[in-house]
Amino acid sequence: MTDVSTSTTRPARPARQAGKATGAWADGDSTPLNHNEQFKQDDDGLNVRQRIIDDYSRHGFSSIAGDDLRGRMRWWGLYTQRKPGIDGGRTATLDPSELDDSYFMLRIRSDGGALSGEQLRTIAGISTDFGRGTADITDRQNIQLHWIRIEDVPQIWDRLESVGLMTTEACGDTPRVILGSPVAGIAADEIIDGTSALEYIRDTFIGSPEFSNLPRKFKTAISGSPSLDVAHEANDISFVGVVHPEHGPGFDVWVGGGLSTNPMFAQRLGAWVPLEEVADVWVGVVSIFRDHGYRRLRTRARLKFLMADWGPEKFRQVLEQDYLGRALVDGPAPEQPSDHRRDHVGVHAQKDGLSWVGVTPVGGRVSGETLAAVADLASRHGSGRVRLTAHQNLLVLDVPPARVGPLAAALDAIGLPSAPSEFRRGVLACTGIEFCKLALVETKARARTVVEELEQRLPDFAAPLTIHVNGCPNSCARFQVADIGLKGLIMTDDAGESIEGFQVHLGGSLGEDTQLARKTRQLRVAADDLPDYVERLAVRYLDQKDEDESFARWARRVEEAELR
Repeated sequence: MTDVSTSTTRPARPARQAGKATGAWADGDSTPLNHNEQFKQDDDGLNVRQRIIDDYSRHGFSSIAGDDLRGRMRWWGLYTQRKPGIDGGRTATLDPSELDDSYFMLRIRSDGGALSGEQLRTIAGISTDFGRGTADITDRQNIQLHWIRIEDVPQIWDRLESVGLMTTEACGDTPRVILGSPVAGIAADEIIDGTSALEYIRDTFIGSPEFSNLPRKFKTAISGSPSLDVAHEANDISFVGVVHPEHGPGFDVWVGGGLSTNPMFAQRLGAWVPLEEVADVWVGVVSIFRDHGYRRLRTRARLKFLMADWGPEKFRQVLEQDYLGRALVDGPAPEQPSDHRRDHVGVHAQKDGLSWVGVTPVGGRVSGETLAAVADLASRHGSGRVRLTAHQNLLVLDVPPARVGPLAAALDAIGLPSAPSEFRRGVLACTGIEFCKLALVETKARARTVVEELEQRLPDFAAPLTIHVNGCPNSCARFQVADIGLKGLIMTDDAGESIEGFQVHLGGSLGEDTQLARKTRQLRVAADDLPDYVERLAVRYLDQKDEDESFARWARRVEEAELR
């Protein structure tokens, strides 16, 4: 692979007015202002691949240089996982080297969530052979494996790349996996299929040194589904399907979304973009981020902070004048869907007369064995094609009507129901303390406990309800936009002992009623009390809600005492 550390000359960048140093390259001074910027300037993250193949995989974990281990290896989807036995109360007190286990999480790109049966079977085999059977579906349409040894990474890459998969820029300060509608090209109500633009961007720009040193991560979504199924409000850039009254189907452009510790929703540029121009606009926006994005402080380096300072009008002006060299067409905002569900769970007719079957693992937790079984079932009952969703769910595509029943029954038998309870359908969970070095509390097992308890206690509960379980404040499971958002923390019990708990955020939502959840510092729940607490909320909601009132609107309307 070509070394890219000195292979590029940065293109000329528009000058910015002098002011307080932000670290932006457009300021005219690229001197690194923190350690992350320094190691990126010293050597492009893409270059670590060859060191992994030639050196680290041969000499083992102890041979890995620090900036490669905790920095550049992310450019290839590798994070060290958390050393077992370290409780959440010590997360913020230990040096990173003390948290590092000698095993890795490996994130596999599946842009648009699209996988063939062969690809899914390959991932399942890697999980079984190298990852102790672990596998999680994320809300970025990826699959993550754990317990990966550095010695095995080259062989894993060979297997993945032999079926057209990769881990390139699955992490790091790069363009991450591109979200796409999981029903692109098959849904009867689709406004426009964005797959060709998604694939062009992936094939042309992922792994290119042109965009391998961004200020922070860059998240993209492209969907022509009227169900608004890629959480476009929370991405750095989203292309959302709309119909222009004069030009027909195309995309509305949203920029600057992101949650984490400073949540901000993306803003519309008010521009309509045809399918063939999506890649150009994407390049323009990511280039603005590369050039003008803030690099001085990691906590203010996401694109959302630049958008907050500039506003959409200036952002569009800079995009048009300095990067595209042309004006964009004004366009309409997307219409709000009549069905507010975005997850595609259940049995749905495709436009070709076949069906897809959408199923729900709890919090995205599956296994190599489960993925292998899904691959076999998808090939036996359908075409073999599978899609992952931005809600940690999985769809089996192209199923003839006569095979829907047998497939659904077989999926249900391996723990993947297509007619799940509302609790199972609505739960998201991040990686949590089991593997994540940033986490304070357990999440995946906790989510399963809550779901299973509530299914027993409230078997007839039939109202949509989202429960997002996060192990820390970083919102990998989007807790600020859930009906019930749970942010992990360490709290003190009545005996003065430290225990796992959650700060509760209530009434968050996306779509027509986009709003961050309400919170109070006093609203905290011990982790072991979660089933009781959620049951209490669910029952009160059913008793007190107005006709057709959503949980989110009820939770924002009632007095705080009703939410305890």
